[in-house]
Amino acid sequence: MIYKQLEEKYDKGKKQLAFLIDPDKFSFDKMAALNEILASSKPDLLLVGGSLISNDTSAFVKELKKHVSQPVVLYPGSSIQLCSEVDAVLFLSLISGRNPEFLISHHVAAAPHIKANDIEAIPTGYMLIDGGSNTSVQYISQTLPIPSEKLDIAVATALAGQYLGMKMIYMDAGSGAVQPISQAIINAVQAAVDIPLMIGGGIRSVDDLSRAYEAGADLVVVGNVLEQDLSLLNDFHKVVERFNK
Repeated sequence: MIYKQLEEKYDKGKKQLAFLIDPDKFSFDKMAALNEILASSKPDLLLVGGSLISNDTSAFVKELKKHVSQPVVLYPGSSIQLCSEVDAVLFLSLISGRNPEFLISHHVAAAPHIKANDIEAIPTGYMLIDGGSNTSVQYISQTLPIPSEKLDIAVATALAGQYLGMKMIYMDAGSGAVQPISQAIINAVQAAVDIPLMIGGGIRSVDDLSRAYEAGADLVVVGNVLEQDLSLLNDFHKVVERFNK
């Protein structure tokens, strides 16, 4: 199971990395190059998804699996993005918002499909954190991000997710965030919860990645910057290796 592998590394204190691919922004002609890089700089999670996907998720995942051997995990923006070709799905509940569509409604719609296709579901408490700009997920979900200085609200929300049975907490500044999530909020939440903490949004450099790990992030998600230059995955992989020595 994919979550079991993540959990085992978390229990050992190992830092982990996820590569997020948005089907709307990643062309098929890049897949061969991606496969070459994954051979030497394999992330712990290979995620596919986004807030707004106009392309056929199923067709994209089928093509991706022709080029890569790593399991593919769906990072869904809604239940309509679910497809049987993925190996697992982050079963995201947007616990920082109050829109019932993203707290439970999409989950009800997706559950029978997940069961019928024997897809591993990873219950994940999703928290949108202010990254200094309006993001796609904020607009699509019609929810407000938690202000970056409200550490107490972030901690209470993450704890609520853990107590509801979530297996991971994912704090996200959103695609295209001006700034990554602050070290202060990462540190506060990581100190409070006893489950893996994922961080995403605004990670554009090895320094951003290092700061997230230093603050306590267990798993960091990178996406936008790799769409522009896949070779950066090698640099990010070296950061993970350095922290795990």
